[in-house]
Amino acid sequence: MKTQKLNITGYCAILKALAHPVRLKIVCGLSKKGMCNVGGMAERLGIAQPAVSQHLNILKNAGVVTGYRKGVEICYKVQCPEAVKIIQSMDIDFCKEKHI
Repeated sequence: MKTQKLNITGYCAILKALAHPVRLKIVCGLSKKGMCNVGGMAERLGIAQPAVSQHLNILKNAGVVTGYRKGVEICYKVQCPEAVKIIQSMDIDFCKEKHI
């Protein structure tokens, strides 16, 4: 399967979705861990589950993460390699802070 190269609008959507400290931590944590459910993210980030769900919704709408059913829960993983590259290119250590 051939992957399509993103255009400027696609990159803008990714950058806009990543433009929040919690969303950066979510994507960073998922890129390291592979997958996690909302409850696990809320616990590790120390914020309410509804807030995590709102952030995940923004990330899903931008195509950065995807959710899939695992038993009775929904787990999330990063589906956008460009978002991971953007995070990895940043010369900051927010991924070493408390993340999922």
